[in-house]
Amino acid sequence: MNVNMSLIGQMITFAVLVWFSMKFVFPALNTALDERAKRIADGLAAADQGKASMAVAEKRAAEALTSARDEAAQRVADAEKRAQLVAEEIKTNAKAEADRIIAQAKAEADQQVTQAREALRAQVADLAVKGAEQILKREVNASAHADLLARLATEL
Repeated sequence: MNVNMSLIGQMITFAVLVWFSMKFVFPALNTALDERAKRIADGLAAADQGKASMAVAEKRAAEALTSARDEAAQRVADAEKRAQLVAEEIKTNAKAEADRIIAQAKAEADQQVTQAREALRAQVADLAVKGAEQILKREVNASAHADLLARLATEL
């Protein structure tokens, strides 16, 4: 066996292996590596875009929260105002009802006083007739002297 021939054969085999690898293996590997690099770059860009959109969303959420708090405070203030107005209206209605009840009670009391006076007048008239009967020792007819009794009742 010749060492030189063996060495030349190995060199030719190595050259064929290098040519075959450069022609068929490395382009496929380079394509796969390029695709992977592109996916990694796209993923990083998407992550950056996600961070940016998350910051925008957080800002919008903070604005919405502030707006909701302001609106809630406004609604509470409006509700308090309405409650005060309703309370004032209830007070006004209660005062009007109390005034009406007092006026009705006064009218009723005046009516009772008038009725009591009339009853007292009638009793005084009866007592006067009975007193006159006692004095005159004879019966005085109330229906015959109704005119006289009416005058007496108005004077009392």
